[in-house]
Amino acid sequence: MTLQLGMVTIDCANPQQLAGFWIKALGVQVDQDYGEYLILTAAAEGGAKLAFQKVPEARIGKNRVHVDFGTDDHAAEVRRLVGLGATEVEEHSMPGMGWTVLTDPEGNEFCVGAYH
Repeated sequence: MTLQLGMVTIDCANPQQLAGFWIKALGVQVDQDYGEYLILTAAAEGGAKLAFQKVPEARIGKNRVHVDFGTDDHAAEVRRLVGLGATEVEEHSMPGMGWTVLTDPEGNEFCVGAYH
């Protein structure tokens, strides 16, 4: 099989501003900047990149696709992201894992999980 996940693109109103949040959140840099379309460097070698593209319409309703991130210190990471501008939405848990649903500054949902 040759199909690989290379990039996740997030539609948004202000790509520059939203990329700024994710740069701080992930500790990455801008790889390519086309003004209304930005691509960030991958957070890990061989990992997927995040991109942001300007769209005219506002986000309505729940994301149909979202990104999940893992961390060794769930509570500290959620606090750090909220400090950067994310909003905590809700907590979930099931045997062997727990996660927090957050939104970025434009309201796009993502999850931060602790998997044990």
